[in-house]
Amino acid sequence: MKNIKIAVIILFFTASSYLIFAQEMKNENCACCTEAHQAFDFWIGDWTVYNSDGKIVGTNSIQKEYDNCVLKEQWKSSGSTRGTSYNYYNTTDKTWNQVWIDNTGFSLELKGTYTDGKMILISDLLKGEKGSFYHRITWLKNADDTVTQTWDLLSEKQEKTRELFKGFYKKKVN
Repeated sequence: MKNIKIAVIILFFTASSYLIFAQEMKNENCACCTEAHQAFDFWIGDWTVYNSDGKIVGTNSIQKEYDNCVLKEQWKSSGSTRGTSYNYYNTTDKTWNQVWIDNTGFSLELKGTYTDGKMILISDLLKGEKGSFYHRITWLKNADDTVTQTWDLLSEKQEKTRELFKGFYKKKVN
């Protein structure tokens, strides 16, 4: 009986050590499998996007690519606008970054963090014909697994001046 107890104890510690080693190897083989790299995963999926009136304004597909290091967005509005963004976590400065390009020639670079259940990304100060402003886009994961995206223009003092877009993301049903 004593030998069985010893064998069970040895087996338990061997199995525990193996599981810890396997998890460490998995993380070493996947540079972007950290908690920080997964902060924006709530946005992954195929979505129908609605405005505040409940009207469909477009569809969006967000997928992980390049060994989980990039979230690629493919937007199609109900109109003619099409665009793609690449979103990634920068381990050097601990920020999330987005590069957006669309078929109108518009491009935008944003940087920010995931805080209090929201991904908040802000552009550098941009100078335009009507003054200088920042773009701020916020994604909020809702309790019902929908996502709310709000795109605001901010003044030079980073005060909200205008809401450009508010979209309510609902997962497509297959």
